Amino acid sequence: MSEHEQRILEEIERRLAEDDPKLVEQVGRTDLYTHLARRIRLAAIAFVLGCVLLLLFVVSPWIAAVGFVTMIGSALLIYRYLGQLGRDQIRALQTDGGSFTGIIGRLASRFRPPTPTDEE
Repeated sequence: MSEHEQRILEEIERRLAEDDPKLVEQVGRTDLYTHLARRIRLAAIAFVLGCVLLLLFVVSPWIAAVGFVTMIGSALLIYRYLGQLGRDQIRALQTDGGSFTGIIGRLASRFRPPTPTDEE
């Protein structure tokens, strides 16, 4: 980036910080990790909800079918989101121990394809 472009970018950032400081703070706090962790939590809640609906098979087979489809969809979303986490994010999650995010970190490390440096 040229020096002129860098100055323009800094001016835009300064004006944004003056106009909407809450947005700047929120963007500064949020990164890909928090975004994906939030989505993984929501998909896990949907999975549990689908399991509950599946157990209502006695009431209606249609409710159970919706629960089954919900479980499959949320499991696929969890798999996709875990694959999008980076290695550093997975290591950070694993240090959380027995918490929900620690479990997510351990799952993510299993679903992550090995790189050539991991196989050596």
